[in-house]
Amino acid sequence: MSDDMKKTPPGDRIAKVLARAGVASRREAEKIVEAGRVSVNGKVVLTPALNVIPKDRILVDGAPLAEAEPPRMWLYHKPAGLVTTERDEQGRDTVFNALPKDMPRVMSVGRLDLNSEGLLVLTNDGELKRKMELPATGWLRRYRVRIKGSLSEAKLDTLRKGIEVDGIRYAPMDVTFDRQQGANAWLTVGLREGKNREIRRVMDAQGVTVNRLIRISYGPFQLGQLKQGEVEEVKQRIVKDQMGLRETPKPQRVRKAPPKGKPKPRPRVRGKEPRP
Repeated sequence: MSDDMKKTPPGDRIAKVLARAGVASRREAEKIVEAGRVSVNGKVVLTPALNVIPKDRILVDGAPLAEAEPPRMWLYHKPAGLVTTERDEQGRDTVFNALPKDMPRVMSVGRLDLNSEGLLVLTNDGELKRKMELPATGWLRRYRVRIKGSLSEAKLDTLRKGIEVDGIRYAPMDVTFDRQQGANAWLTVGLREGKNREIRRVMDAQGVTVNRLIRISYGPFQLGQLKQGEVEEVKQRIVKDQMGLRETPKPQRVRKAPPKGKPKPRPRVRGKEPRP
């Protein structure tokens, strides 16, 4: 073992521990540490480059860190007119103020802008949030998009191949023309990057305006029949299956086959004779 490996302190980075406890995402937790709002064993820490262990006493804004709960997830049908932030400098209504009062503190996985609606995934676990938002996860987000005007098949093919707008390169999209409805057209758009206002910007570049945008899925999670403003918790079994949180099963002992020449013992069930 190298000297560097021997010097690695035990435990997890402070920001990771804060994220798991639902204080904030890991990135936001790092900012909280750097702002001097966190103390460990009575000493204020100013750098997230610190490992902590379970017995360390961690305070955030003077309050003890809550026990880490199991990762939980909720599906929320966000109405238009709400911003996806905890506090809004302009005093606009936020998603988090609209949630039921009995919900624990949660974070949104990604965002939907003010005028967008549909599926918003929420979680109490900052590490889970980070994992779901990573580009490497590659989860498809699907949207129902209403545009004013229409797009030719050639322009749809441009979006399918990827497009550059104002120096920003947008990855290829899955785009399907659904129907024309008077002066408007409905499209289904799937994307994996999720840059800020991505769909609205590429549609503007194609000469049409988005006047309604509804997210209908985020990876394996579907909006389904969830009504506007409703929240539904995802079952723990599904959270574990989809996010790879299942514990690795312990190896099973394998009985050795009996030596050749001797009859293999017949299994017996208490209270019953084995079938012939």
